[in-house]
Amino acid sequence: MKWNSALKDYNLYLRIERGLSPNSLDSYSRDVKKLMLFLESNNFSISPLAIDSDTIQKFIYDASKSLSARSQARLISGLRSFFDYLIFEEYRTTNPTDLIESPKLGRKLPDTLSVDDIDLIISYIDLSLPQGERNRTIIETLYSCGLRVTELITLQISDLFFVEGFIRVIGKGDKQRFVPINIETQKFITLYITEIRSHIQVQKGYEDTLFLNRRGKQLTRVMIFTIVKNLAIKSGIKKSISPHTFRHSFATHLLERGADLRAIQQMLGHESITTTEIYMHLDKSHLKNVMEQFHPRKK
Repeated sequence: MKWNSALKDYNLYLRIERGLSPNSLDSYSRDVKKLMLFLESNNFSISPLAIDSDTIQKFIYDASKSLSARSQARLISGLRSFFDYLIFEEYRTTNPTDLIESPKLGRKLPDTLSVDDIDLIISYIDLSLPQGERNRTIIETLYSCGLRVTELITLQISDLFFVEGFIRVIGKGDKQRFVPINIETQKFITLYITEIRSHIQVQKGYEDTLFLNRRGKQLTRVMIFTIVKNLAIKSGIKKSISPHTFRHSFATHLLERGADLRAIQQMLGHESITTTEIYMHLDKSHLKNVMEQFHPRKK
């Protein structure tokens, strides 16, 4: 079996069997391609079925010179998944990454914004421009619903159920969930649709896409990152801010105000409660309030 053939089959497995998104597919493929490039550069003529731990270790050592510990761990994890697939398909009996130890990582707490920070960022949006109304609606939706970037840009008009107070979100692995949306954000979206989007010449295939660029097509992930980055610079906020920061802030603010962790998990679309529990580390002051409010010995 050749590397290109194995990678093609692996991608098919990830897309069909595991239902991964295009972004996840690119990430997993990139890990294997890095290994393929290393083998080619060093004239190692060895197939994916015959490669051993020593060769993988040499590759990891070479890659580690330019990667952070977190990136190294991600690379090893990606390769482990690839060789697990080969074992699953009975092409191999062992995984050459099993003896390779990943760097020890501390749990990284995400940056969050205060409500005042978010209001400040929104205040720097130029509403005199057509894209200003759109950008305000984008920020409001990111924060009010805790969406991932891909979930935001693929949001459809047919996903809006304002009478019921929900939007339908297609998350990782094409998994569907319904997220509550507040009245104010509904108003911003309705205003954008009626006053801005209605004047855009929508390109074929994007008739139902909610957020459009000036050419009538779906916004890209890069465009959302650019919008957020520019607003952060204008507002003078020094934190490391990305679109995901609004998602982190959404979860943190709900938890600080006493929201149930399971409810937050459902709204964020986390498969495991462990992923959601990272927000427990951000601010423990609310835990004392919960104890004082609910424990039978509180008095």
